[in-house]
Amino acid sequence: MRTIRIGAVSYLNSKPLIEELAELAPQAELILDFPSRLADRLGRGELDVALIPSIECVLGPKYEIVSDACVATHGPVLSVKLYSRVPMPEIRSLALDEGSRTSAALSKILLAERFGLHPTLERLPLTQDTRDTSADAVLLIGDRAIHPPAEHFNEVWDLGEEWTNWTGLPFVFAMWATRAGTDLGPVEEALCQSRDVGLQRLTEIASREAPLLGLPEQVTLEYLSENLYYRLGTAERRGFQRYQELAVKQGLAPKGYDLVFRHFALA
Repeated sequence: MRTIRIGAVSYLNSKPLIEELAELAPQAELILDFPSRLADRLGRGELDVALIPSIECVLGPKYEIVSDACVATHGPVLSVKLYSRVPMPEIRSLALDEGSRTSAALSKILLAERFGLHPTLERLPLTQDTRDTSADAVLLIGDRAIHPPAEHFNEVWDLGEEWTNWTGLPFVFAMWATRAGTDLGPVEEALCQSRDVGLQRLTEIASREAPLLGLPEQVTLEYLSENLYYRLGTAERRGFQRYQELAVKQGLAPKGYDLVFRHFALA
């Protein structure tokens, strides 16, 4: 059997999804990268399946969603934040984390829907922080969003919290996807099994990862166990469909594209 190339996010939030994945899928190769880069590599055929930004799954019919493992939140997510130097209704320029696509689109949706704003955009490279841009607001995601920035901001939005308070729905940040028609064999089931193992080992994962990130172990454990949710069920699907509708409304995704969920039932 050929080697299945699996692309996973290098951030803390994906660690429970890949716990023991190498053992559960010995026929696979695990490759870690940033979310936006994984999407590009999957699109180019360099990966067979990847944990990609959820916005990528609504941009056309090329992907199918595999396994019910995902990265979602039912409220504050802690690792996706919009920092503003001015009151939110006064934002005219926005710097977007280079690693983000789903959260970048979510920022645009919230600002447009709530305040009628369409700020000018710039990219914030992964090697830079908020002090490297003069934009009115800065979006940070992943591990660097968990650490407080070195400067003071007028307002800070946790985008998971803002979305849930506004819609009453969960938000799905990333899902396992493959190109349409790709045979993953037993790897599909291994992705679910790996998530299940990870959820049983959150304390162990937090203890292992906290020192690497310079975070208190308790903060790391609370993030993994309270801020994040890892199962794609009916509520998460409704939240994602609402996100798709708003992305289409704001011109961020095409119309008339139905999501394909392969080989698993939604609870």
